[in-house]
Amino acid sequence: MAAAKGACLNHVSRESSDINRLAKFYQEIFGFEQIESPKLEFQVIWLKLSSIYIHLIERDPQTKLPEGPWTATSPVADPKNLPRGHHICFSVSNFDSFLQTLKEKGIETHVKTQADGKTKQAFFFDPDGNGLEVASRED
Repeated sequence: MAAAKGACLNHVSRESSDINRLAKFYQEIFGFEQIESPKLEFQVIWLKLSSIYIHLIERDPQTKLPEGPWTATSPVADPKNLPRGHHICFSVSNFDSFLQTLKEKGIETHVKTQADGKTKQAFFFDPDGNGLEVASRED
């Protein structure tokens, strides 16, 4: 038996050297809304979309780690190199028009269709190199 009862995902956090730029990306691409954030000793931005929360945290300038995970396997932000274990996935019902919007914004994607022939997936990066996936959804 699990130790936690009624567990559910509370939020996903992303650390960034420019949380305002990252917030703008998630607002423009997915429609997240900025909500009230607590006052901390470092800058934070909270975003909400339906029941999904993203917590953007100002990157500690002393951190020596690379900004985004693409650097783990490639020096280039190529969605084909997106590490399969490092992404957040959203589902959309307007997959084709969503892809067109990404293209218009100059966001490079890697698109796949699953073996079932129905489910389409697009892989890409946010401005900090965090992996994102968008899967098609039928409503």
